[in-house]
Amino acid sequence: KETSTLQTRVRVLEKLFQAGVGTEKELQELSMETILQIPGISVPDMVIITQLQKSVRDKKLYSYLGGNENEQSV
Repeated sequence: KETSTLQTRVRVLEKLFQAGVGTEKELQELSMETILQIPGISVPDMVIITQLQKSVRDKKLYSYLGGNENEQSV
């Protein structure tokens, strides 16, 4: 499984913020079509965005950003 570094994840977050995506709700509402319209978005960035969406939905964003994607729920 391909994992990204914190630096890469933050870079994608910056692109999202610059595109006007400022809340978890706005992140969750992004469709693939909308993501493709964000300037400078690459395929690896799209993978990170979908991982961000899942992490927010599962309430594990902090763990995801820290690199602990497989953390067990308490």
